[in-house]
Amino acid sequence: MQKLLSFATLIAMGGGIWMAIGGGALDQLGADPNAQSAQPTASTPAANAWNTTPQTAQTPQATIANMPVTIGGAAPQGQDGLTIKIASFNIRDFGDKKMSERRVVALLADVVRKFDVVAIQEISTQNTRHMQDFVSYVNQAGAQYDYVVSERLGNSDQKEQYAYVFNTKTIVIDRSSVYTVGDPNNLLSREPHVASFRTNVDPNVAFTFILVNVHTVPKDPALSQELDVLAEVYRVVRRSSNGEDDVIMLGDFNASDRKMSQTRLGMIPGLMCLLGGNVFTNVRQNALYDNLVIHTASTSEYAGRSGVYNFAGQPLNLSQDEAETVSDHFPVWAEFNAYELDYNGRMANRGGATVR
Repeated sequence: MQKLLSFATLIAMGGGIWMAIGGGALDQLGADPNAQSAQPTASTPAANAWNTTPQTAQTPQATIANMPVTIGGAAPQGQDGLTIKIASFNIRDFGDKKMSERRVVALLADVVRKFDVVAIQEISTQNTRHMQDFVSYVNQAGAQYDYVVSERLGNSDQKEQYAYVFNTKTIVIDRSSVYTVGDPNNLLSREPHVASFRTNVDPNVAFTFILVNVHTVPKDPALSQELDVLAEVYRVVRRSSNGEDDVIMLGDFNASDRKMSQTRLGMIPGLMCLLGGNVFTNVRQNALYDNLVIHTASTSEYAGRSGVYNFAGQPLNLSQDEAETVSDHFPVWAEFNAYELDYNGRMANRGGATVR
């Protein structure tokens, strides 16, 4: 069952609102990466929350990137078991009409199967079976995906839902962790949707992480105000996470990395957009709207590879108009180590030992 956390509740757990965001107090979000005793602080979830049989653990070669390597327009490589790929996809107006178009649904299902977790925005239907039917289509090819979906959200009559669709072979969700951030003061047009995951390997060494799915309004001044509020959302989700330090905010920010850097969200020390520069995420290839945001000192599991998946390219070679029948956004993705790493990039064991 989903639970609602209001800003008031989160603030009670996390401290005062807007506390010294511009003054450096948040640089304690990540422990000193040079500290000899630094260990990941991810909490080990309760056994009954993580209902799965883990994959056989392998010892990965740790990869740490100080700066993102963005692969614009490239499809992600196949999964190798040592890494996972987390994606975000705004499927514009994803409702009954698109579900009735077999070619569109087939393409969307193919896109989802390329990733381990996909955060979806802009689900627009009152059909309570919508995501169940879509994931059933994803699984027709022999895949084993599951999903969680939010309630219908929004300040206007055009409400929408968020969803996470994930590969159960590689990803486990803690269903007790799923909630929508409450917004009693109506500071956001759509409240973010939060869930905790881990990779499906030995739980003692699995990468655990929290995803925060967002979709902002498209224009200023409301956009800048919402990006400011998302800074507080990021902080309080992290503070209320029972020690989990890998918090990844992702979705349709309706803003470039440069725009985000000028808001309170971009002023959180150590927070980094994984896509930036001359990378475009819309089908028209003239704007950067979608992104994944990590805290670099904490999420050493980021493997240094991220990009935009251009589903209109080869082998389909869709025209712009054809691509936009699917969405006006391309999915964005980033690759992460499947194993928990300490701040020095070594695989860590929650029993206290570090695997060298």
